[in-house]
Amino acid sequence: MNNDKVTEFLGQFVSDLAATDAAGSVVVGHRLGLYRALAQGPATPEQFAERTGCHPRYLTEWLRGQAAGGYVTYTPATGEFSLTEEQAFCLADPNGPNVPAAFLISLGMLRAEPRITEAFRTGAGIAWHEHHEDVFVGCDAFYRPGYVADLVPNWIPALDGVHAKLTAGGKVADVGCGLGSSSVLIAQAYPRATVVGSDYHAESIELATKRAAEAGVGDRVTFEVATAQTFTGTGYDLVAMFDCLHDMGDPVGAARQVREALAPDGTWLLVEPFTADSVEDSLNTIGRAYYSASTFLCVPNALAQPGGHALGAQAGEAAIRRVTEEAGFTQFRRAAQTPFNLVYEVRL
Repeated sequence: MNNDKVTEFLGQFVSDLAATDAAGSVVVGHRLGLYRALAQGPATPEQFAERTGCHPRYLTEWLRGQAAGGYVTYTPATGEFSLTEEQAFCLADPNGPNVPAAFLISLGMLRAEPRITEAFRTGAGIAWHEHHEDVFVGCDAFYRPGYVADLVPNWIPALDGVHAKLTAGGKVADVGCGLGSSSVLIAQAYPRATVVGSDYHAESIELATKRAAEAGVGDRVTFEVATAQTFTGTGYDLVAMFDCLHDMGDPVGAARQVREALAPDGTWLLVEPFTADSVEDSLNTIGRAYYSASTFLCVPNALAQPGGHALGAQAGEAAIRRVTEEAGFTQFRRAAQTPFNLVYEVRL
C-alpha cells in the first residue's frame, strides 16, 4: 500500500465531506434570504443579525463556514463578511446560476436515502412524486436560469426554421414541463405562439398554471396532467422535452407519441444532460454529480414506470439517438450544447 496515495485519497475525502456537510448551510442561507441580505453590503455578524433578524451566534458560525468554503468573503481587518459581485450573482440572484437551488435538490433527494437503499435490494422504483417537494421546487429554480440564458437566445434559433414558425404563431408542446418555467419563457418570447405543457405530476401542473397566470400568459399557455406517452394534441410545430426523456420508463413510447403529435414538418427539441458515450469519458466532476442524481432520482423514477427502460442521466448521445430511431425518426443532430446540456434537433 502506498501511503502517499492514502493521504491523497483522504484529502479528497475531507474535501467531499466538507462540501456535503456545507450543503445544509447553503440551503439555510437560501431559505432565510441570507445571501440576498449579505449582497446589500459588508457586515459583522452583529450587524448582519440586525439586518436579517436572525440570531447573531448562529450567523457567526454560518458566516465563518461560508467563508471557509469560499462562498463568502471575510476581511480580517474589519471583521466584516461580504459577497463579491461574482458570489452575489451565483448565490443571491435568482436569474443567475442560483447555486443554492442545486443544494435544495440534493437535500431533497437525500431524504429518500432509506427507500433508495432498500430499492437497491429489491429493484423497486421510486416515482418522482414520492420525493420531497424540495426536489420539484429546487429543480425548477436551478434549471430556470439556464433556460433563461439559452432557450430563446440560442437553442430555438439553432433549430431549422423553428424561430420563424413560432414568431408567426406556432403551436408548441412542452412535455414533462414540471413547474412550467420553460413553457412560460417560450410564450413570453413568442407572443403569437400557443403552448401546451404536460406533466404526470399533478402538483407541478397546479403550480405551473398559477405561474403562467402570474406571468400574464395564461391565455396562451395551458397545462394538462398527462404522461409523455399520453399527452394530447397534434400538429405541433415544436415539441420540447427538457432534461426528462432519460427519466422515463418507456422513452421509445414517449418518442412515438411525439412523432404522432408533430406536424409533418415539425421539430422535436430534446435537451439532455451533458455526457460522453463512453463511461471513461464521463468520469469527471460533472459526471459524478449527474450519476449521483441519477441514482436517487432518474433511475428510480424510470423503474417505477412501465416500459422496462432506465436510461439514466448519463445515457449519452448514441443511446438517445437509438431511442429516436426506434420510434421512427430519421433526422437527428446535435444542434447546441452547454457545459451541462446537449441539445438535439429531431425530425421526421
